[in-house]
Amino acid sequence: MSLKVYNTLTRRKEKFIPLKEKIVNIYVCGPTVYDHTHLGHARTYIAFDVIIRFLEYLGYKVRYVRNITDVGHLSGETLEGEDKLVKGAKKEKKTPWEIADKYMMEFFKLMDELGVRRPDYQPKASQMIPDMIKIIQKLIEKGYAYETETGVYFDVSKFEGYGKLSRIKKEDLEKHRIEPDPTKKNSADFALWKKVSGGYPLKWDSPWGEGFPGWHIECSAMALKFLGEQIDIHGGAKDLIFPHHENEIAQSEAYTGKKPFAKYWLHTGFLTINGEKMSKSKGNFIILKDALKKYDPEVLRMFFISSHYRSDIDFNEKAINDARAKLERIYNCLEMLDEIIKQNVTANNSEEFINKIKSLKEEFIEAMKDDFNTPLALAKLMEIVSESNKFFKENKDSNAAKFVKETILELGKIFGLFQKKREKHIDSSLTNKLIELILNVREELRKRKLYEISDKIRKELKNLGIIVYDTPDGPKYRFEETKSREV
Repeated sequence: MSLKVYNTLTRRKEKFIPLKEKIVNIYVCGPTVYDHTHLGHARTYIAFDVIIRFLEYLGYKVRYVRNITDVGHLSGETLEGEDKLVKGAKKEKKTPWEIADKYMMEFFKLMDELGVRRPDYQPKASQMIPDMIKIIQKLIEKGYAYETETGVYFDVSKFEGYGKLSRIKKEDLEKHRIEPDPTKKNSADFALWKKVSGGYPLKWDSPWGEGFPGWHIECSAMALKFLGEQIDIHGGAKDLIFPHHENEIAQSEAYTGKKPFAKYWLHTGFLTINGEKMSKSKGNFIILKDALKKYDPEVLRMFFISSHYRSDIDFNEKAINDARAKLERIYNCLEMLDEIIKQNVTANNSEEFINKIKSLKEEFIEAMKDDFNTPLALAKLMEIVSESNKFFKENKDSNAAKFVKETILELGKIFGLFQKKREKHIDSSLTNKLIELILNVREELRKRKLYEISDKIRKELKNLGIIVYDTPDGPKYRFEETKSREV
């Protein structure tokens, strides 16, 4: 089966044929670095990490660009719209550049922890101002954009087919801007350049006076510069379909005169927390660095891989525990295979079993070729584990064990899993539960006035770097140089 991908532009699965044979140019919208990286970011970038790994597995040479938005992302398209970096800077009493550097470096670190490989190019919006100005100038010359006293805007009425990605209706388009800039020709026209004056902290010189770029123009500028006038895949979360990706298509195709700007549009589904949309106001907003303190990175990857990238996914303890259990089963199988390989034994009854594993491997690949169907592919991987556990319970063959191990690691590499040597696959949530169990036993010993044993437990925990101290509210503990946690 040929690779098929679901194209948001056409609303159907299509055979994947890149613009150039065996070369795939892919652009994925990166984060706006004004606040902490959250769990939703992990969902999107793990999904595209797996997609890129599979494309490479099929033999494609992938050129991957993911931007960093450090200017231009307005909190609203109104006359008073404020850049999110400026808003974040005011909140933390820092400069926008300090905010951008702080959260950009956090993002890089956390993506590295998750095993998300860095792109070939990772430009910042603030580095691309001259390129954006050049595109805006040409759009004005071609009649697609116009200047007002507040900025430069793209005239959506001049671009035939505006709305083809989101399929937004004209009446919905007109009411999308609740408080439109009164200087615009149409309420749906979007900013290419915003004029500012006085002490605004983010501004550059331009033919239209001091100001800063709109959010949408940066991605067009970066894709054009690093990947060319037409690209194979453009991706991001589905909340970017409108207006961000719709506007990218309009300005890019108007600028180059070439269609399509991107041949295939891929979008990840939403992430909910215990059935509700993640929101700071609801108190269920999960910062990624906090999640990684509690869960092993591979557990999070397994959790996200367990759902299709286009599906909405709910983050809850049951789903996390299911992901952890699958991971443990696979690691236990790998340990068993290592033991059999070390025994260096041979057998003559493995042919049928090996053929079964080969068949399951092909089914894994076919599942991934069907729009990167990771849940079905994962099910095939778990079948390999089950078949191996059954076979090697009764049979010992080092060559067969080596073949299965190589197969699991080969397929695991597509998922970004099982690539590191680990002494024990255990995450911090289990560590915390074990400490709490020990402290509960210590409390029981104290109640029975067995202080010598309870003190010994406290001393041994200290030797391990776990500081225990007793309070009127019960025992508390902390790891050395970390914040204390309630038991």
